[in-house]
Amino acid sequence: MERLSLNETAGNAQQQQQQPQSQQQQHRQPQQNALGPSAPTTQSGPPQLPPQMFTTAAQLLDLTDKKLVLVLRDGRKLIGVLRSWDQFANLVLQDTIERIYAGKLYADVPRGIFLVRGENVLLLGEVDLDREDDIPTTVTKAPFEEVFELKKKEDSKRKQGDKKRHSELQALGFEPEHSGEILF
Repeated sequence: MERLSLNETAGNAQQQQQQPQSQQQQHRQPQQNALGPSAPTTQSGPPQLPPQMFTTAAQLLDLTDKKLVLVLRDGRKLIGVLRSWDQFANLVLQDTIERIYAGKLYADVPRGIFLVRGENVLLLGEVDLDREDDIPTTVTKAPFEEVFELKKKEDSKRKQGDKKRHSELQALGFEPEHSGEILF
């Protein structure tokens, strides 16, 4: 990534690198305008930041008031409308539902207004409103109780497999990376 000043764009920087040094020295001399050499030159409006500089929570500005899907570090999936955020990417979601998947079933649990700490967000994406009602043929909506019980069984089976795998690796001298936590 190249370093640009507020008045430079990527194209201007490349042009300056290609110019001979004598031409670059002419550009560095103070420019004269109608008011004299020391008068400031006027620009059309405030300086604009290049898009490469938005690599923080400021990118959430475009997603405000849009429907998002979030995957948290503990594996929960949330769907809601982003209403507010701060510099730490803490999010406030409105009309939030938690979607639980188990096998080929899923269930939605209404959560209302939901506050998410920024460090817990693993993945975040905008929901396509034209396609949000299209349910994939691979999953079927079911009652919460049924999906929750199936999810608990899947989790306990996965944890047993992880324990067995970790003990086998420990016998070989390796240390387990996670202690049964899921990331997705």
